Amino acid sequence: MTETHKQGWLRAHGHTGSRVTFLELFFDLVFVFSISQLSHALFAHYTLLGAAEAALMMFAVWWVWIFTAWVTNWLDPERMPVRTMLIVLMLLGLVLSASIPEAFGEKGLLFASAYVLMQVGRSAFTTYAMRAAGRSATINFVRITTYLAVAGVFWISGGLLEHEARLICWVIALAIEYCGPALAFAVPGLGKSRTEEWDVSGAHMAERCALFVIICLGEAILVSGRTFSEMEFSTMTGAVFLIGFIGTVAMWWLYFRFGHGRAAHRIEHADTPGSLARQAFTYAHIPILAGIIVHAVAVEFMFEHPHETGNLAIAASVLGGSGLFLIGNLWFKGATSGRLPLSHLAGIVILLLSAFLAPFLQVYAMGVLAALVLIVVAAWEYKSLTRGPAAATLH
Repeated sequence: MTETHKQGWLRAHGHTGSRVTFLELFFDLVFVFSISQLSHALFAHYTLLGAAEAALMMFAVWWVWIFTAWVTNWLDPERMPVRTMLIVLMLLGLVLSASIPEAFGEKGLLFASAYVLMQVGRSAFTTYAMRAAGRSATINFVRITTYLAVAGVFWISGGLLEHEARLICWVIALAIEYCGPALAFAVPGLGKSRTEEWDVSGAHMAERCALFVIICLGEAILVSGRTFSEMEFSTMTGAVFLIGFIGTVAMWWLYFRFGHGRAAHRIEHADTPGSLARQAFTYAHIPILAGIIVHAVAVEFMFEHPHETGNLAIAASVLGGSGLFLIGNLWFKGATSGRLPLSHLAGIVILLLSAFLAPFLQVYAMGVLAALVLIVVAAWEYKSLTRGPAAATLH
């Protein structure tokens, strides 16, 4: 029996086996559409209820993407069955993304059906594929499929209901899915999963999540560029365009200059890489994603209402986008370095204190303030980590 046959549809071990494939990059293109739809939905329905609905859909989009990233950490996209599975997921992902604007309207059942088919179908496929890895790995995915199937009942039920009932059902469904990893996917009769069984490639997970962050940052740039091109040029529109661009670049720097590479190295050498990956990637990236989406919405508000003063809702998006992004990076870097970066903590505190100035500052001025906070945090981190013993461990 050949080694390839023994391995089945699993990835090979080693550096070449952990690389991100072109098909995975192609798969991610669907989520460019998803992020765009989420930011537009939040901007169009910028109320407490609209924010809650957008947050729920963001959690769903992230969850289906990160679960697929975990699966392709073990399965080889170069194998035809795995490749076919990913292409089917892309098609369903397009349906899911197209349904986002009306997910709490006429397309609720379509959104829920696409989501459940992606989650349960992919997990059931992986359960079959993981037989080559042994009984323990197979049982792990039986547990995961069980959680997703139970949650699927609430997703479909919510799609059949309307208004508050739909929201409640979908919140329950998300709670079931998000509690799964924290509960080690405990299932009566099947026990719990053990984190030491989740042997992952840190380099692959880090690169996959980095590419998703790039997608989100790209959406923020697209929003800024598209809005700028549609407006009559003036000094103010030019200033807002620059503010949005600088803020996005600062986010890129904060995530990629030290966080991404260090996370890959740390997970590759961790005793329980699955536990660390769950903390650093599965959960900590949620506020990072949310921060970038809210930042994109804030840029649109800055273009439309640059001189407005005292609008606390808009202020929440301008300051909140940067704040959420820093919270996510604080969590991410804390999990992968063993210590919370003081620069990020300080930045979060400054943004919280800045909220007291919101009633007196124009929207564009708050945008300048938020961008400056990100720049200061990035400069502080760079200075502290490129001198002395810390630099030696990072380079």
